[in-house]
Amino acid sequence: MSSSFTSKLPNLDTSIFTEMSMMANQHQAINLSQGFPEFDTPAFLKDKINQAISEGKNQYSPSNGLPDLLTQIAAMIHRQYQTDLPAEQKLDGLNNVTITSGATEALWVAIQVLVRPNDEVIIFDPAYDSYEPAIELAGGVCRHIALDAPSYAINWARVEQTINANTRAIIINSPHNPTGSILSASDLNTLQSLVEKYNLYVISDEVYEHMTFDGLRHESVLRYPQLFKRAFVVSSFGKTFHCTGWKMGYCAAPDELSSEFRKIHQYVTFCSFTPAQIAIAQMLKEQPSHITELAGFYQQKRDLLINALKGSRFTLLPSKGTYFILLDYSAISSLNDREFCEWLTKEVGVAAIPLSPLYPAEQREAYHQSNKIIRLCFAKNDNTLLKAAGILCQL
Repeated sequence: MSSSFTSKLPNLDTSIFTEMSMMANQHQAINLSQGFPEFDTPAFLKDKINQAISEGKNQYSPSNGLPDLLTQIAAMIHRQYQTDLPAEQKLDGLNNVTITSGATEALWVAIQVLVRPNDEVIIFDPAYDSYEPAIELAGGVCRHIALDAPSYAINWARVEQTINANTRAIIINSPHNPTGSILSASDLNTLQSLVEKYNLYVISDEVYEHMTFDGLRHESVLRYPQLFKRAFVVSSFGKTFHCTGWKMGYCAAPDELSSEFRKIHQYVTFCSFTPAQIAIAQMLKEQPSHITELAGFYQQKRDLLINALKGSRFTLLPSKGTYFILLDYSAISSLNDREFCEWLTKEVGVAAIPLSPLYPAEQREAYHQSNKIIRLCFAKNDNTLLKAAGILCQL
């Protein structure tokens, strides 16, 4: 490559999720790092996608998504979040939902719609690692606000102090990856007041929307009509239906934002995998109980892992949603989190994710001084969780 070539993302390394999964494979470690289910996609869904393929339904779909799927998503949203709203405030699937090639595409497109050169976007650390590169590629600037253990709650006073004339948007993520925290109704009401007061936009990453525990309710932006007027809501079929490799997601947005979103989306992927759209539409229509049972399914796995780790020297932090749990290893090692995860993978045989790569590079050294926390994924078979816990309890 020419020495005159300049990278647009000079400080970007390989994703920590990719790195730890590669290390797990290399050392044959139990992989509780990258967030993908170990168990299979529902049989109904596999049957329907195979049927669609065998029937020759393999060409482009409409760019926005198949109308039947858009309609089924809207029906699910009405059931989950908009039961009490008057008809005129409910989302219209054909106009307000766009199918994307995974939630990451939806996040990228939403950021490109909103962010102009020198615009600032507030994100909360530790943050999913796709946000900042997308903001930088749009010419924007990230303003980082740290979430503090163990609650990882948003300090809204600090948020308001951070807002200035250049602030364009706030990205929220609930249930939150990697911490497992969730936002409350009070959080959403406070966010709505700030958005209205300062004329801001919101990107709401809700890919773990159906995974909240202990009877806690997911406070989707879709429940708040005034907030939704200035928001993109992003979700993932891969997380919901255990098919992350299909890369199927969607974005819900009000009319004007949806129109702008679709302009960019059509030149990113144009459309997403047609047979999967057909299958998911039928899954939503004929197997709605999968979604309503998902929280209980994952709560059982969370509780299994928590109980299995009771005899360990780890301190477990609360997991209110997602399929992740955080562990404090202060009593076990003085290594920083990245070094500890490498040691854990190579020498102990269990792969985890360090949190420090999910903070800005300039803050990582300070983070290492006061935090010794790693993330485990419990979207695994019970015997895998028990085997990993048995190993971790020996430390």
